[in-house]
Amino acid sequence: MLGQIERGESSPTIATLWKIASGLNVSFSSFVEDIEPTTPELILRTGTLQQLHPEDNKIRVSPIFAFDESLKFEVFIIELFPGCEHLSPPHQKGVIEHVIVTQGEIEVLVKGKWHSLKQNEGLRFDADQAHGYRNKMSRNAIFHDIIHYN
Repeated sequence: MLGQIERGESSPTIATLWKIASGLNVSFSSFVEDIEPTTPELILRTGTLQQLHPEDNKIRVSPIFAFDESLKFEVFIIELFPGCEHLSPPHQKGVIEHVIVTQGEIEVLVKGKWHSLKQNEGLRFDADQAHGYRNKMSRNAIFHDIIHYN
């Protein structure tokens, strides 16, 4: 798969990018966007959610703050379309995720159990295990995903 991507013969799905990032022990945002702050004291991010892979028609991911080596975290806005279920492989040992719902309702899979979250609710969990997100509602759901690396 890596060879096909390098040769431009294949475009990886979001799930594949997460697997590659975990396997190479790098951040997901390093594959998506290279953001160099103009000043370390102030970084302003604006923009719209982007479709990272045309076949991933149920999820949109946008990095708000790409991985910061000194702070060891990255922040995404993720939009799940109705019926979307996205399963993520384990991240590196010690990685922690914070999921905060800003619109709609989602469920987060942690330790084999789905946890329901509504707007303005959040969940923190160890992400060095398989986990997932799904939207069983009839409208889109949006959440912030803050990933801390050790």
